[in-house]
Amino acid sequence: MAKTDTANNLEIYNSVRTVPQEAQKPITGGRLNGMTDINPMWRIKTLTEQFGPVGIGWYYDITKMWTESGANDEIAAFVEISLYIRQNDDWSKPIRGIGGSSFVSKEKGGLYTSDEAYKMALTDLLSVACKSLGMAADIYFNKDRTKYNAGDNTDPDPTNEENPGETPVKALSVKQINRLHAIRKSVNMDEDTLKRIIFKHYNKSSSEELTRLEYDFICGQLEALKNPA
Repeated sequence: MAKTDTANNLEIYNSVRTVPQEAQKPITGGRLNGMTDINPMWRIKTLTEQFGPVGIGWYYDITKMWTESGANDEIAAFVEISLYIRQNDDWSKPIRGIGGSSFVSKEKGGLYTSDEAYKMALTDLLSVACKSLGMAADIYFNKDRTKYNAGDNTDPDPTNEENPGETPVKALSVKQINRLHAIRKSVNMDEDTLKRIIFKHYNKSSSEELTRLEYDFICGQLEALKNPA
């Protein structure tokens, strides 16, 4: 078997792994205190530097847009894309990403409907797709955690005016994760199958990475297996 050229395989990864300081913004409050927010325009610039202008060296197709209902009458908007990059006159296979943002959220004054939910979801999911290329790897890998599993359940700072697509969401509690796995066991589903379901719907590798609305959806899907229509 021929050896693979490791250095060549990591060429793109190593070229996009470091985020310049001017594209970083420290998060100083809430659950993600101490983590780093990344300006979404840096990703656009980096894709353009690596592959050329959008539409010529890289592009994405929006393959799906949908909403899902969650607890307390909240609704989340989700977008799925396929990102394509061009190298040596060849186009890549689709690099998929799924991102979400609150469409209807519960605030102190009542329910609030965002007219930018799909735009923010698109910003979020582009970062997911770019992560597969190694983009910003130094930040993600060194922290060894993502915005979805930062560790506690204190309320995050609800505003992020500069980079709305990076708005943090609450992590699941241990009690919620235990409930999810209890439902899984009640329908005789193994953990690997649950992971495949989570990855299929949200491009995430474990239940700990789910948002509250995603968690509600997965629990609902499992509960339906106990009482099929």
